[in-house]
Amino acid sequence: LAQATRSKPLRTRPRPQDSRRPPLAGEKMVLIPKKERKQILEHLFKEGVMCVKKDPRACRHNELEDIPNLHVMMVLRSLCSRAYVTEKFNWQWYYYFLTNEGIDYLREVLHLPPQVMPSTLTKQRPTRPALAAMAGEGGEGKGKGKGWGKGKGYGRDE
Repeated sequence: LAQATRSKPLRTRPRPQDSRRPPLAGEKMVLIPKKERKQILEHLFKEGVMCVKKDPRACRHNELEDIPNLHVMMVLRSLCSRAYVTEKFNWQWYYYFLTNEGIDYLREVLHLPPQVMPSTLTKQRPTRPALAAMAGEGGEGKGKGKGWGKGKGYGRDE
């Protein structure tokens, strides 16, 4: 009786591909041309972030019109598994954010100089200087500041 129970093979659960995300329906190996991979990486480095709709059958990506959405998904998933980007998933959209290691990796792959930075790390300059805005104030304006409604001659007979 003890030998009969041992003769059955043990069942093991299949190991998931990625514990954070279930595999996509009909997921297979995707071969991505070098030209398209380079376009995706250049766009990611330029912007610093990228969003991808969770739709592998979409014929085009929303930002890169000439590249299939599946190719963008697979390139960014590969970068995420190597910790070059971080991933957030919300309402059927993947949001990928470039990490510092990813910036260094993309500089090396795209042969960029060290002074070039993604637009998320560059400081935006104001459209008008702050000192010019302050210089215009001070006269008699029609603002709601001190004495609102109490202009010259308020309550006086002149």
